[in-house]
Amino acid sequence: MTIEVPILARVEGEGALHLTVNRGVVERADLRIYEPPRFFEAFLRGRGFEEPIDLTARICGICPVAYQMSATHALERACGAEIPESIRQLRRLLYCGEWIESHTLHIGFLHAPDFLGYPSGIAIAKDHPDLIRSILSLKQTGNEIMTVLGGRSVNPVNVRVGGFYRLPDADQLERLATTLDAVRPQAIDLVEWAATFDFPDYEREYVFVSLRHSHDYPFSEGRIVSSAGLDIDVRDYETVIDEFQVSHSTAKHARLHGAGDGELFVGPLARYALNHDRLPIPIRELAAKVGLPQVVRNPFKSILVRGIETVYAIDEAIRILGSYTAPERPAVEVSARPSTGWAATEAPRGTLYHRYRIDDDGLIAEANIIPPTAQNQPAIEADLRTVATENLGLARDDLVALCEQTIRNYDPCISCATHFLKVDIHESDGRRPLSDFAID
Repeated sequence: MTIEVPILARVEGEGALHLTVNRGVVERADLRIYEPPRFFEAFLRGRGFEEPIDLTARICGICPVAYQMSATHALERACGAEIPESIRQLRRLLYCGEWIESHTLHIGFLHAPDFLGYPSGIAIAKDHPDLIRSILSLKQTGNEIMTVLGGRSVNPVNVRVGGFYRLPDADQLERLATTLDAVRPQAIDLVEWAATFDFPDYEREYVFVSLRHSHDYPFSEGRIVSSAGLDIDVRDYETVIDEFQVSHSTAKHARLHGAGDGELFVGPLARYALNHDRLPIPIRELAAKVGLPQVVRNPFKSILVRGIETVYAIDEAIRILGSYTAPERPAVEVSARPSTGWAATEAPRGTLYHRYRIDDDGLIAEANIIPPTAQNQPAIEADLRTVATENLGLARDDLVALCEQTIRNYDPCISCATHFLKVDIHESDGRRPLSDFAID
């Protein structure tokens, strides 16, 4: 079946999973994304150097801040802008809002139903209305932060090169602080609730990749590091990563040099593993309380790590608000110059890289955007091969559900998280009839 969702990250919401099974082994697991490309990189060319901030926000309605911040940092780097610490803190606050709203949406409505046997979050609400109200309250808190800082909760309009168009009012920030204090216990309850789920016994060795900051848990700044020893400036990311096209998907894949077959893993599990020591002690204690080690290799437990990051984002927002000093002005002036700028930020789903080249006229001459989904697709397909091979004895519907859940572990986009898949499984040696597996 197909579910159409109008706000997506790089894909329009339709795809298929094709498994080829030979003698009890899944030889191919293709996550087929077949919607038309969106050509953002192409139509950014020729635009004014400030325009990518608003245009790239339209790539995704769930994580527009990530696109805006990656664009902003890249363009400021190209133009040699120096940003005051007070504006930097407001940007972190805005990013906190996005993590809170995105993670809680995923936990409560897109991933939890897999563990509880419900078809949707709405179905959960029928049996657990107070729980869903709490999740919606958390999500609304994230949305409120985005509205106060960004002008609105979807595709914010208050972000610009150099800072913001306007600063938030003191009373707005005070109300946010009060709300955050009120919902923090709900976020902890959400983590502890998710910890009661029955997680599949599955682990795999991954090459984790994320930003790592000198002292902060990463949002918008830092170096690119990996569990395989990579440690580079963001400007060098394209020297170690390749984007490539595959025949079964209109979405690009990506591979990392020097990482075996090039498979990499970005997102909450990667951030958590590579930046565990950057988490405040109370957050680390909460993670240990719900049974999370310092490195989590079971992707099905990503729902727990997202919960931990939600509590962190709330605490970080409270910290920022508690020490906030308003900048002298909303933004510093930034002038275009012929140059190239690079930046990466940590979208809820993982590392998001932008590069822009500005020409002599202050126009965008070239743009490159590498989203988390592109980087994770090979890892998703590798997980599908392994999970399906280990569970071929399951009933057909159970195997399909497990494959879909395997994809949702990554929260690659809204379409992948809402039971969209058309699955076609066939036994290549003919031992198992196609009719046993074909599903529409």
